[in-house]
Amino acid sequence: MNAVGSICFKICRWLPLFVIAAAAMAIAQKDIQTLRAATPAGTEVILLKPSGTIVTVLGLAECPEIAGAQQVDQGLQARVVSADGEPLKRFPRHFSFRVTASLRKTLLEEPGSVLQTNDEPSQILVKLKFKLKAYDGLHMRVIEPDSSSMIGVPADIPYDERIYRVTFDLPNDEPVTERFVLEVISPQGDRLARLHFSLL
Repeated sequence: MNAVGSICFKICRWLPLFVIAAAAMAIAQKDIQTLRAATPAGTEVILLKPSGTIVTVLGLAECPEIAGAQQVDQGLQARVVSADGEPLKRFPRHFSFRVTASLRKTLLEEPGSVLQTNDEPSQILVKLKFKLKAYDGLHMRVIEPDSSSMIGVPADIPYDERIYRVTFDLPNDEPVTERFVLEVISPQGDRLARLHFSLL
């Protein structure tokens, strides 16, 4: 066998192993998700009746502490590893939601719920309230916001979109498995939307 034939033989011999290793690595990478400081928390589209106005609520969870952390998916052994490589055992104590409530038709989605109200849609947007529900297994409790403020266009200026920042300072060390749901509440006390934030 000449030199060229010898090289080809070696390549053909080891190629299947390289292919298998590459496939295994690709599968492993699919199970790893890198977390960002700002994470989409969901959207909901609501139809107001009898006005027929559409309200779109969009959420963004903001938590700089988790930037660069990785969610490692191993079924029941799923875990979160910080950017420094240390396993996260507690949920970050400080985070916020950026909530946009808009009368603009920014999404093509059909309304997922209906709210009966005689209030002016623009006035509903400037009087939103928020409630956070924390779920740990079957246990649920309510956490009040540390602060809630409208950012961007002031409330006394007519506008078709409002942006809120709702911040939380958790009172205790919460397990990393905890799940949080921010409920967006209308001035009458009706739930408009549910926005989600979890690490696992």
